[in-house]
Amino acid sequence: MLVLGIDPGLALTGFGVVEEINNKVQLQRVGCIRTPATLPAAERLQIIFNELAAVLVEGKINTAAVEQLFFNTNVTTALAVAQARGVILLALANQNIPTAEYTPLQVKQALTGFGRADKGQIQRMVQSMLGLKEIIRPDDAADAVAIALCHLQSYRFSQAIGKGGQR
Repeated sequence: MLVLGIDPGLALTGFGVVEEINNKVQLQRVGCIRTPATLPAAERLQIIFNELAAVLVEGKINTAAVEQLFFNTNVTTALAVAQARGVILLALANQNIPTAEYTPLQVKQALTGFGRADKGQIQRMVQSMLGLKEIIRPDDAADAVAIALCHLQSYRFSQAIGKGGQR
């Protein structure tokens, strides 16, 4: 199963694709979609949409997970992230990709068991879970992979529950 995790942002949208085969998880692809601050918002959103659509077409993604927008005291930033999330959700819907959404707290709890884990703890856990030599950079890409891993764990749990707790 190929799972795409997405950390939305107008300037930088992180994405990561993990694959589970025979209960082993591997990182297949990781990256960021960058948009120049000099462009109008509509053009930046178009870049996010088009580049994500290309990832979806070439990746044969089975399911996706997107970070939910959490309350932000900076309204301008929150609106920009909300707009990016909108085009991301549209790109996923256009490809009929089932999509889940997780809060940062849910991601932290799923990966570390601690909802107040810091970025470094999350990054080290991602590194450990995937057997990587180095921590994924930039942070947005690492967060996207963490979101994908969170979704994979949630999926496994729901499958186990659906089978009466058997794996």
